[in-house]
Amino acid sequence: MNVGWVLGSAVASFAIAALFGKWLVPFLKKVHFGQTILEDGPKWHEKKQGTPTMGGFMFILGSVVTTLICVILFYLTAGGSPTALGDMGRVIAGVFMAVAYGAVGFIDDYIKVVKKRNLGLTAKQKLVLQFAIAAAYLLTLYILGGSSVIEIPFIGGFDLGVFYWILSAIAIVGVVNAVNLSDGIDGLVGSESFFVALGFMLLSSVLQMQCSGIMASALAGGCLGFLIWNFHPAKVFMGDTGSLYLGGYICALAYAMNKPIILILIALPYLIEMLSVVLQVTYFKLTHGKRLFKMSPIHHHFEMCGWSEVKIVIVFGLFTGICAIASVLIVIFGFGITFV
Repeated sequence: MNVGWVLGSAVASFAIAALFGKWLVPFLKKVHFGQTILEDGPKWHEKKQGTPTMGGFMFILGSVVTTLICVILFYLTAGGSPTALGDMGRVIAGVFMAVAYGAVGFIDDYIKVVKKRNLGLTAKQKLVLQFAIAAAYLLTLYILGGSSVIEIPFIGGFDLGVFYWILSAIAIVGVVNAVNLSDGIDGLVGSESFFVALGFMLLSSVLQMQCSGIMASALAGGCLGFLIWNFHPAKVFMGDTGSLYLGGYICALAYAMNKPIILILIALPYLIEMLSVVLQVTYFKLTHGKRLFKMSPIHHHFEMCGWSEVKIVIVFGLFTGICAIASVLIVIFGFGITFV
């Protein structure tokens, strides 16, 4: 695996995202694209009212531009081998899926900010659009020769037939929304996604998938460039534009490497956030008003316990890094990867 391509895409994506912020943040302030803070959130978040949102365009631009340019150039310089072509096809399809999810997020943000409707798109509208995007992406993978076999570490492969595609659509939409729910503290999702991207970079090296490695490194660089502007105290928020894009991108990385099962572990921090919301709502209804957590998603629970935003980001980031390392080890030992 050529490390130069991976490092080059990371640096380029970082530079594009960080420099784009110098124009984007003032522009968002000028057009008054400020975040509306919901009343049911922590009271001290009210001071963030009006902070520019849709900053996710920074890492979207950085990761999309560098991924598409680098994977195409790599394919051309690699002599156009069938293996590289398949890898490149899955990566490009994944990038377009992530952009489509980002577009849904942009519509949601636009309605909130410009139309002054705090909740944006309805839940039903979001789900219809999200499942449509997942279906289009999975159809593309099928056309590219995608298999319905799911590989489970230490156990083996199982052909699920049409159920593979149905479960995949549910998994993609689930992870996308889990990432979206995780976004609520300065620098949190950006930091978590950086560590997830590093995990996928290592996985691509283990699996010898150059285009997927470029895609992962572009995300890592883009997230770092964005964190310059988003780390506490945030000068800009990523908005649903950014969080839905990240969810789609992370799913695309797993499917590009033909290891979607790894999402259970590498995306575990996001899934825990979503689970905390489900448990909170369920417990609230069953007990007629009692709460399991002080507030959900669970990062707000820790806030209510007195943790600072920076402490939460550090702890959650480290946990994400541990999940990423564990994912790499499971792939190596669970799928019997050997190094030559």
